[in-house]
Amino acid sequence: MAELPRCRRTSWAEADAWADRIAAQVRSKEHLPETIVGLTRGGWVPSRLLADRLGVKRLVSIRLQHWGVTAQPSGKAELTEGLSGPVRGQSVLVVDDITDTGESLALATQAVRDAGAARVESAACLHIGHSKFVPDYVGEEIPRDAWVWIVFPWNYWEDVRHLVGQAAADGADVPTVRQRLLERAKLDLPEADVRASHPGSGPA
Repeated sequence: MAELPRCRRTSWAEADAWADRIAAQVRSKEHLPETIVGLTRGGWVPSRLLADRLGVKRLVSIRLQHWGVTAQPSGKAELTEGLSGPVRGQSVLVVDDITDTGESLALATQAVRDAGAARVESAACLHIGHSKFVPDYVGEEIPRDAWVWIVFPWNYWEDVRHLVGQAAADGADVPTVRQRLLERAKLDLPEADVRASHPGSGPA
């Protein structure tokens, strides 16, 4: 069985709090963005939350594939889909859910600059202290020595399927997998969610 990472499951209430903090930081600079660029997939929900709070009507996407795997703090980011709309001459806020290595947000902000944006700033809900890229605005900072794998509400099932698969790699049953996740990953999951994600579970 693969080693399970220590995890932290976050909530929609936390996401709202991060968005509130970032929006307040942006407003304090007295220059609201004209366009928000959201990194898909992780930054798409935070981008919409910020657009709503800041009254920004224009939301553009950009896609970067992170070639690491769930629950690993490393991997190579690569731009796979360019901007879905023009940003030339615009004041732009580029948003992602987390800066872990920081590669994705760094590449995205550079792509926005290269596309001719007049002003480019960046934001992340969570910032890990070891990230090489530091966003302009952060909802919460996690010290580098307190790294955990963040399970966001918008990718809950994707992460749960992967983590359950890791914990069940030796054929462990649902109760055993649930206990392993609790003890080793500090992730307390409902039995029904573990069962639904267990590789031994058949179609509903």
